[in-house]
Amino acid sequence: QVRLVESGGGLVQAGGSLRLSCAAAGLPFNLYKMGWFRQAPGKEREFVGAISRAGSTKVYADSVKGRFTISRDNAKTTVYLQMNSLKPEDTAVYYCAASNTPSYVTGKDEDYRYWGQGTQVAVSS
Repeated sequence: QVRLVESGGGLVQAGGSLRLSCAAAGLPFNLYKMGWFRQAPGKEREFVGAISRAGSTKVYADSVKGRFTISRDNAKTTVYLQMNSLKPEDTAVYYCAASNTPSYVTGKDEDYRYWGQGTQVAVSS
């Protein structure tokens, strides 16, 4: 049984930082590309960032480029999202997801097979 469990969310003031973690189990983690997505109230889910199997390639949404960093530790089967300079518009539920498609690292949610339950991030102004 595949499990993706996010943690690290919370309430932070604008300009602050949070580090999200996503622990994976039940899948060959080093064979999966990993992504982070988010969904704000009343909005569609959107792509945040993704990382290749070995961690050598990373892609980001324009809205978080330069502020967020995705990384992974294959030995710990965990992917991270370091979020700096947070803004109120970053408030959302953040989800990690796993993809085993042969394609390049992608931000398309239909490419992701497994999803976590999400962790809430709230940024106050």
